[in-house]
Amino acid sequence: MHLGLIGGIGVAATVVYYQRLTAAVGGTCDLTIDHADVQTLIRNNLADDREAQAEIYARHIDRLARAGCDAVAITSLGGHFCFDETVRRSALPLISAVAPLDEHFQSQGLHRVGLLGTRVVMRTRLYGQLDRTEAVALDNETEELGQLYQDMAVAGACTEAQRRVFHDAGRRMVEDQGAEAIVLAGTDLNLAFDGQDPGYPVIDALDVHVAELADLLTGRKTLAT
Repeated sequence: MHLGLIGGIGVAATVVYYQRLTAAVGGTCDLTIDHADVQTLIRNNLADDREAQAEIYARHIDRLARAGCDAVAITSLGGHFCFDETVRRSALPLISAVAPLDEHFQSQGLHRVGLLGTRVVMRTRLYGQLDRTEAVALDNETEELGQLYQDMAVAGACTEAQRRVFHDAGRRMVEDQGAEAIVLAGTDLNLAFDGQDPGYPVIDALDVHVAELADLLTGRKTLAT
């Protein structure tokens, strides 16, 4: 299978997708990345302008289709806010990063998870798509944490001060809200958590998506029809 990635939203997220995907495949693969604009995505996300962002994605998907891709993935969980609108416009199958999460949490025996990510991801509890798992967030701090995440994603780097805030937010969801694990529901959160031990279980949603994409690239799974 030839996989297309909509990247650039942000660059650090695209790099880690590329690194982890090629490592998971373990060999050559057919992969094409088309670069999108993170600032446009942020504006549309904050305004909840799903139709406008879906139109932009559709243009990227058209280019990936002309490049010979068989399917497409968006390298941003925050960028999934207009997933359904994009599916309706897409010239290619779109592989969700959200859909596999519920099954993964259940397979790990998790009943309640805490979310870190964009404002919309935290506010909507992963777009309301978790049916088998309860999600919690720090609702009184969604704006602050969402802005901090946005700043980190645009910069493509995480400061020590930002890292401490994210780690502390996760700890409080575990201690005060009974979260059994903290979900990095924002692709760029690897910048704050990779190589770190925050003192509680962490699940990187990026890894779940990458595993799904790697299975498709290697033929271990086929696209649902």
